[in-house]
Amino acid sequence: MKEIMAIVRMNKVSATKRALVEAGIAGFTALKVMGRGKLVKDSSIIEERKKTLLALNPYNSSEKEKLVTQFLDGTRLFPRRMFTILAHDDEVPVIVEAIIQANRTENKVGDGKIFVMPIMDAIRVRTGETGDSAL
Repeated sequence: MKEIMAIVRMNKVSATKRALVEAGIAGFTALKVMGRGKLVKDSSIIEERKKTLLALNPYNSSEKEKLVTQFLDGTRLFPRRMFTILAHDDEVPVIVEAIIQANRTENKVGDGKIFVMPIMDAIRVRTGETGDSAL
């Protein structure tokens, strides 16, 4: 058994849910989380993203520029969604690929992370089943 934890962009939540359901995954948990990833050192990528983000809404540009700058320079946490999926070992590659396909963008930064961890045991509360049958 494995636990798959995926941190994704908020605007990719629906696509991620749809991809998991289409991959045949019956159950998962999603939580709102705040955080940030590794800072990008390439200033050309940062400037390109800044222009794109600032162009999304031309109103209230001074406050928006401050927020975008804090987002890009690492001083601000930002909202993400964390999906947790418990799966049989043989399902992991299908799940990981579904998450990647739903979340990959052309932004060159911030598409998320996926972690796969071993699970020692699982117990279904209703029936007391353990191990793989509890999934």
